[in-house]
Amino acid sequence: MTNDLNIPGSQSTPTIISDWQAGLLSMQGDSYPENSFELFDQVIDWVKRFLGDESRPLTLELALVYLNTSSVKAMMDIFDLLEEAHQEGRVIQVTWHYDPRNERIAELAEEFREDCTFPFAITPTQAPE
Repeated sequence: MTNDLNIPGSQSTPTIISDWQAGLLSMQGDSYPENSFELFDQVIDWVKRFLGDESRPLTLELALVYLNTSSVKAMMDIFDLLEEAHQEGRVIQVTWHYDPRNERIAELAEEFREDCTFPFAITPTQAPE
């Protein structure tokens, strides 16, 4: 039985991949699904299971380009879980990669970071030539 997520992205949903053994969860792309609860519930469940079953660090790698309101709410729920785990002594690391031409997503990432005490890097990517 695998504990990992491998959800292919679409025009309106991000690619979501987890690696239980590495303690890594990554999401990239746009996020404005018709039913964000259906999409993110499985991500939230994965995070809950990992934090409950493992004591290893958890790393979240993000390259999200756009999030609608319900996706923002889901990300807030994920960050709340990570914050709670961090407060209990878990090693948590988040890196949000963004295109420097997309100031809105950098601002959104900064708003998320303001509510977190764990290491949270916001890193510009190299823009394509």
